Amino acid sequence: MNQQIKTIGIVAGGPNVLAADLKMYDEMVDCWIGADEGCSALLHQNLSIDLAIGDFDSISEENVLIVSQKAKEMIRYPVEKDETDLELAIEHAVALAPNRVLLFGVTGGRMDHTLANVQQLIRFSQVEIPATIIDPQNTIQLYKPGEYQVIKDNTYSNVSFLSFSEKVTGLSLKGFYYPLNGYSLSWGSTRCLSNKLLSKKGTFSFTSGILIMIKSRDVLLT
Repeated sequence: MNQQIKTIGIVAGGPNVLAADLKMYDEMVDCWIGADEGCSALLHQNLSIDLAIGDFDSISEENVLIVSQKAKEMIRYPVEKDETDLELAIEHAVALAPNRVLLFGVTGGRMDHTLANVQQLIRFSQVEIPATIIDPQNTIQLYKPGEYQVIKDNTYSNVSFLSFSEKVTGLSLKGFYYPLNGYSLSWGSTRCLSNKLLSKKGTFSFTSGILIMIKSRDVLLT
């Protein structure tokens, strides 16, 4: 993995019911990293594993052997360690300096894992690597102050904004059903939930703080 990598896909071991169709993203991903049980998801969808990483305490030794045979590279850590398997995968991804990172299998299941995994987006923000969490119902991205364009996504048509920092100031939304101009968004506010774009694209901007953008869709339960 010495060549320049444009897009890295990291797959963690989230619940199978919330697993994304990884094959949809295979053409745009140059390097797949499986974090522990995420390797099983890659193998299940017949995708290559460029790097398998973690303590592998979530899968059987038989499956660990299969992963070791299928993966182009494997790094195994002791179970007793300070970092989660996802953190280890993220550190290796950052070291490769890609243009962007897509994260799968990091939401759902235990809420402590989900919240901690969303917070991992700050690591990419610190090194200016765009990163997106993707599951069948949501995409999640983190932003620093600036102006950004949003493209309408027919799959994830709802667009919500939450303050990742204690406060986001100067938030303006243009091209949205509910526009804003210079709004201060604080922790606990639901003012910016469930918005929609009026046309193919819109813009949002803010002057301070850290902002989360979540694109989502409703899923009908049967």
